[in-house]
Amino acid sequence: MTYPKSFSHIGLSVPNIEKAVKFYTEVMGWYVVMNNTEVKEENHSAIGIMCQDVFGENHGDFKIAHLVTSNGIGIELFEFKENDEHFKFDYLKTGLFHFCVQDPDIEGLVQKIVENGGKQRMPIREYYPNEKPYKMCYVEDPFGIVFEIYTHSYEVTYSKGAY
Repeated sequence: MTYPKSFSHIGLSVPNIEKAVKFYTEVMGWYVVMNNTEVKEENHSAIGIMCQDVFGENHGDFKIAHLVTSNGIGIELFEFKENDEHFKFDYLKTGLFHFCVQDPDIEGLVQKIVENGGKQRMPIREYYPNEKPYKMCYVEDPFGIVFEIYTHSYEVTYSKGAY
């Protein structure tokens, strides 16, 4: 029988790791478990070989930082030298197009994101208007990475059929 796997971490590519660490720690409250570290391209250590497996040869040096959410989910931030700062959100392309965080004070978090260089992509919406207090909103960090905010857990939000 297949059992549900737990979620460990997500990796985000950012144009400026120092600014990203500042945003995600000060706005999202995530904490740093490994601060900005330079990873040199090489092929003799375990990390060097793994990076070549993933990124290919000649991927160059990069910076990485590891943050953790309140429920133990890891956030890896990567800054590559050739990072394209002009991220274009495209939900039609196969692949990851957002992640979601949970905060019962959705209005406060959205305001804090905007005040710190992010964007609110839509009004805060209710799944069950005038019936249940389940709210959601899509936002962007200062680098254009889109994510969603829920006031309640994923399981609670969808267990009664949100649509």
